[in-house]
Parts: sequence; C-alpha cells; structure tokens
Amino acid sequence: MVRAARYNCSCGPGAHSPWPRFFSLPVNRKRALDIYRLAWPVLVAQLAVMAYAVIDTMMAGRFATDDLAAVGIGASIYFSVFVALMGVLLAVSPIAAQLLGAGRDSEIGEQVRQGMWLTVALTVLSIVVFRFPEPFLALSQPSPVVARKVRDYLAIAAWGAPAGLAFRLFASYTTAVSLPRVMMGLNLAGLVVKVPLTWILVFGHAGAPALGAAGCALSTAIVYWIICIAAWIWCARSPAYARYRVFARWSWPRMRDQRHLLALGTPIGLTFLVDVTAFTFMALFIARLGAVNSAAHQIAGNVAAVMYMLPLALGNGVAVLVAQAVGARKFDVARSTGITGIGLAAGLALIASVVLIVGAAAITVIYTGDGAVRAVTATLLVLVAVYHVFDALQVVTVSALRGYKRAVVPMVISAVSLWGVGLAGGYVIGLSDALDLSIFGVVVPLGAPGFWAAAIAGLVVAFAATVVYYLVVSAPRHASRAAFEKAGIQKPMADA
Repeated sequence: MVRAARYNCSCGPGAHSPWPRFFSLPVNRKRALDIYRLAWPVLVAQLAVMAYAVIDTMMAGRFATDDLAAVGIGASIYFSVFVALMGVLLAVSPIAAQLLGAGRDSEIGEQVRQGMWLTVALTVLSIVVFRFPEPFLALSQPSPVVARKVRDYLAIAAWGAPAGLAFRLFASYTTAVSLPRVMMGLNLAGLVVKVPLTWILVFGHAGAPALGAAGCALSTAIVYWIICIAAWIWCARSPAYARYRVFARWSWPRMRDQRHLLALGTPIGLTFLVDVTAFTFMALFIARLGAVNSAAHQIAGNVAAVMYMLPLALGNGVAVLVAQAVGARKFDVARSTGITGIGLAAGLALIASVVLIVGAAAITVIYTGDGAVRAVTATLLVLVAVYHVFDALQVVTVSALRGYKRAVVPMVISAVSLWGVGLAGGYVIGLSDALDLSIFGVVVPLGAPGFWAAAIAGLVVAFAATVVYYLVVSAPRHASRAAFEKAGIQKPMADA
C-alpha cells in the first residue's frame, strides 16, 4: 500500500484544487492503526455508558410500570439536554489536540482550566432546566403519577449533571492528548458500581428505601461523582499529565478563551441537539400509529444507537488525529487521516449492516415475543442497516472537520438535512398522503418505514454536502498559515 508522504502546507501537485488530491491520498494503513488505537478505548467507554441506561430500564421495568415510564421520559429529557451541553465542552478536544501537535504542551493546561469555567456555567444551566422540566412534560403529557416520578427523577439527576459534565471535560482533554484508556477504565469501574447500587436504591435492599425511578437517577449521580473525582485526582497525580500543567496555577475566566470555546463548542452542541431531537420527534410522530409501530420503532432505534457507537468512537479518534496533524502543520497528513477514517467507517458500516440484515429475524426474537411487533421490526431493521452506512460516514466526516475547528457549516447541513429532509419528509410520507408516489408503485402514507426512509434520504444529503465541504476545507491551499493562525495558534512549529 502506498504511503501518503509528508508535504508542506501548500505545495505539490494538485495544491490548487481539492479534487485531484483526494484521489492521490489513499487509505493509509499506518493512520488506520493510529485511529484504531484511539478509537477502541473510546468505544468500550461509550458502551459502558450505554449500559447505564440499559440497567436503569431493566430494573425500573421490574419495579413498576409507572417507574419504567418515568425513567423513559426522564432519561429522554436528561439525555437531550446533557448531550447538547456536553457537545459544547467537546470544543476543548480539537483546541488541545492542535496545541499538542504544535508542541505547545504547557498551554493545554490553560485551555482545560478555561474549560472548567465553561463547565461551571453549563452546570448551572443544566440544574435550572432539570429542576423546572414543565415545558418537556407538556410535550410528553404523562399521567399525573408518572409526571411526579419524572420530576423526582430529574430533581436528583440535576445534581449528578455537574459531575457528568466535568467528567466529559476530562474525557475531551484526555482523548485529545491520546490517553483515552484512563476514561475507558473509569467508565468500566463506574459500571461495576452502578449495577449493585441501582439494585439497592431501586428495590430498597440493604436497608435503603425503595426509590423506584428516582433510585436510577440517584445511582447514576453517585457514580458520576465517583468517576469525576477519580478522573481529576488521576489527572493531578499521574506523570503522564504533568507536562500539560492543568493544576500548575489558578486561572480566572478569560473572555477571549471563553469566546473561542463557545464559538467552536456551541455549533457542536447544536449539531448533537439536532441529531437527538430528530430521533425524539420521530418517536413522537410514530407513536400516533399505535403501540405496535411505536414498539417496533423503539427496538429499531435501540439497535441503531448501539451500532452508532462504533462510528462515533472512530470519529473521536479521527478528530483528535486530524487536529494534532493540523497543529503540527502537516496538512496532507491531516487530510489523509480524515479520508482514511471515512474509508474505515464505510467498510465497517457495510459489514455491520450485512450482519444486521442477515440476523434481523433473530434480533426481533431477542427483543419481543409479540408477532405483530416482530413483523414491523424486521422491516425497520433492514432500513436501519441502510441508515447505519450513511450515519457512520456522516459522523466520521463531521468529526474530521472538527479537527480543523470547523463546526458551523456541519451544524447547518445537519439541521437542514435531518430536520428538513429527514423529519419533515418522514411526516409527509409516513403520516400523510400529501405526496403522490404511485408512479413508483408506492402507496402513502408508509407509516414507520416512511420515517426511516426519509431519515436515510436526509443522511444521504447530509453526507454528500459534508464530504464536499471536507474536501474543500482540507485542501492544502485552505489549510494555509493564515487559516492556521486564525484557528488560535499564532506561532506554529516548522514542518518536520
């Protein structure tokens, strides 16, 4: 396999056009291995966090139906808000990674300290939202009993959010400096604590009161605080972090740095919010089709979420490596890394999708014993397989752009594609007969499959637009010294 050479920022064949150089930079084996080394610990960590939600669902379901419903609604509200705020903190990752690539290790600590102040502001916002969830409850309209349990759930979860966000800041920082195994180990340790603690608090064992849904929130909050404190103690004492000088001195908020973090983090957070709300509203619309379709969509969405963890981890690795290469002014390496990541995402997604299609019937049996739900689910899982391919390509491409500190355009593309094409299109062909598709032999409304088909169309548009934008941004003439300095590093190192 031909290796991509290390070039200067704006010389060589094809430097004046983004298109020829795309084909001159093949998927690179060394970069693929670098991505793998960063991605697999992130994948394990993400799966451990997903297991938290699975544990809550299983135990609340065995406790009482109302508590299961409360966990479902409460977790949806919490997740939607938390993911958006977490996305803002992800700005620390490309900033720190670019500084690392530029050899300015000691300046990383200042950016992390500024990220801590931003975390404080975001935690105040999260507590206010979770303590006053009435707008969200008005949308879901649960029964009075369930609504009370949701309020109790969120009131407790609110005090776990500060630790959760602070841990996400640590995760962004430690991944940016290529030390993701610490985050993985802490998440796995948290899972070990989460299982028995949830059992005790939900059912009232070992002398504890039986809290039901509230016990799920309390156990998660306790785990968050444990792993958050452990993470930052590790950061302060481990020699691996000493060179970044996070705890070298006290720093007050600096408006320039806060604006920089918000300028990059806000569109990242909004992109996550678009993704989450597109799924949330899809579920609400499909609920109008009855319990069978709603249950089938829930299963399909769960499978899609689990499959999403692999490209999400891959994207994290790509974003960090691209940012490090940009920081070192190795712009061809950055471009090659992004293309390699997109190629890996395509290959792994195709394999996963084929496995899903072949095993769709068996998967439905694992989730439900209802024949009607199985039949609808089997159809949706085939669509999920196609959806996953473009979902994987999209998330890795957006992550690669994050390495260049480009987040606004991907946010706009996601909003137009996922809301405009995906969600609105799903409503049109899934719930209405406003669009005549009889010329294609299709009778509308299509129900739940219509929503997934439109979601696929939205992702196709999103990926096409995003990859074109990536090719333009990553072209050496765009990754010039001026663009580099605009990204926040005024004195870059000379190329190696």
